[in-house]
Amino acid sequence: MRRREFITVLGGAAAAWPLAARAQQAERMRRIGVLIPLNADDKVAQDRIAVFVQGLKELGWIEGRNVQFDIRLGAGVATTLKQATEMVALAPEVILANGSAAMGPLLQVTSIVPIVFVIVPDPVGAGYVASLARPGGNATGFTSYEYGMTAKWPELLKQIAPSVKRVAVIRDPAISAGLGQFAAIQSVAPSLGLEVTPINVRDPSEIERDVAAFARLPNGGLIVTGSALAAVHSGLIVTLAARHKLPAVYSARFFVTGGGLIAYGTEQLDEFRRAASYVDRILKGEKPADLPVQASTKYELVINLKTAKALGLEIPQTLLATADEVIE
Repeated sequence: MRRREFITVLGGAAAAWPLAARAQQAERMRRIGVLIPLNADDKVAQDRIAVFVQGLKELGWIEGRNVQFDIRLGAGVATTLKQATEMVALAPEVILANGSAAMGPLLQVTSIVPIVFVIVPDPVGAGYVASLARPGGNATGFTSYEYGMTAKWPELLKQIAPSVKRVAVIRDPAISAGLGQFAAIQSVAPSLGLEVTPINVRDPSEIERDVAAFARLPNGGLIVTGSALAAVHSGLIVTLAARHKLPAVYSARFFVTGGGLIAYGTEQLDEFRRAASYVDRILKGEKPADLPVQASTKYELVINLKTAKALGLEIPQTLLATADEVIE
């Protein structure tokens, strides 16, 4: 080959190398961790993962082509901490954390790996971020609601069951969200003529024993605050409410589709859908510290008329008219 021809070929190859390198880089495999403190066979967990993965797919992140998911499921403080430690050891580029029960353990084991959280009521009060506008650390995400919103739950309970004078609040005292939600309910209870009793949600036998003891006296009702353990034990809690004829208000729709009476809270799957956009931005080079924590924008009121009838309750028409979904 003549020298001029060689230089031409070499120049063309050199020009092609950056293009090839860019194409290879664009399709390199990225690693995303997903930590959800619910059981692996839980439909709620499966739905959340599906929405998150679909959201990323719509943004061009295809599992097996340019992204790999490391998903960890399992309930309990010790389990979640172990899984958080294992996940960080895999060196993911970003982690999706479901709720306070996942955030606490993750921040114990890393202050470097970017984290996008969902369904966290008060990330500033919990110490997960410095402020909503400027998170400042390695975490950002989507806050479910301010604790003041939980005051709506005892109000709803009195609307649907005016005779209720005692309310058992099922909460997880091991997370800041459990304490914060309980405190907000406790602050408004006297104005509604309600006496509040906390019930911890640590294990099934404890829940069953404490609910049965509470139900021995008349005029009782339940409020089930949002937590991973409440979701894990949702079937048991709904069953106990029916068994003891206790009108109950829940924090999320899935309780009511599972037979519960009424729920008011954020549309949780929407947070997972929106979280995909933050994960996408972090994978493209943005920092969690610079991405503001966003508040939920969608709330839903869901009522189960079949359960109301079984409890002998007449749901006010004004409440039915404002419901986003009525199950008959």
